[in-house]
Amino acid sequence: QVQLVESGGGLVQPGGSLRLACAASGFTFSVYQMSWVRQAPGKGLEWVSAINSGGDSTTYQDSVKGRFTISRDNAKNTLYLQMNSLKPEDTAVYYCATGPRPLYSDYVDRADFGSWGQGTQVTVSS
Repeated sequence: QVQLVESGGGLVQPGGSLRLACAASGFTFSVYQMSWVRQAPGKGLEWVSAINSGGDSTTYQDSVKGRFTISRDNAKNTLYLQMNSLKPEDTAVYYCATGPRPLYSDYVDRADFGSWGQGTQVTVSS
């Protein structure tokens, strides 16, 4: 069955960096567009970034553009999110999900994506 397992979250000071990973199994990872989605405390799901199947086209939410980088290694069935210059407002549970950026809004529902991981907590605080 489809399995997505995120890792790499943690506590980091403002201005710091983290690299998230999402290990995929149970499906042909290399043909799927993939996204990162986050949920801040008390808020809804927010799309963050997406990458096409080949890894040569990426998109970002405006608030993370220039600070976050999405990438993938299809040989390792793994999706990544490099997060630099982290801010307290980046604090959230980060999920990887199968599917592209939704067309209508960056605020999304679980039904907008095919499969989800369990999430990894990122906390940005001094």
